[in-house]
Amino acid sequence: MGKEIIHTQRAPAAIGPYSQAVKTGNLIFISGQVALKPGTGELFNNSISEETHQVMQNLQAILSHEGLDFNHVVKTTIFLSDMHLFAEVNEIYGSYFNGGFPARETLAVRALPKNANVEISMIAAVQL
Repeated sequence: MGKEIIHTQRAPAAIGPYSQAVKTGNLIFISGQVALKPGTGELFNNSISEETHQVMQNLQAILSHEGLDFNHVVKTTIFLSDMHLFAEVNEIYGSYFNGGFPARETLAVRALPKNANVEISMIAAVQL
């Protein structure tokens, strides 16, 4: 089984030696996204609400590039700079799904790239 590197201009370019996403078989593994604005590399973090929406929009851009949406997501991981952000991030995150939520874990970490407050990675299934 091979792998296909996925890249779209509608999501931020990788800021290190990784791909935006990798497809293998019927799964797409999307690298953790922070609130970078596509094309600028600017961190969009005036508030945790704004930051979370930008992260979800970045993930949505990668899914859309492959003809998918959040209904195809089977697993997510959320990294937070502080667990006190959980309730607000959770509410915004949940608003992007139409029920049938994916499996998930949420972790608080010491620091995130670019001093972001939230990072989310996803695994999506091409065929459900």
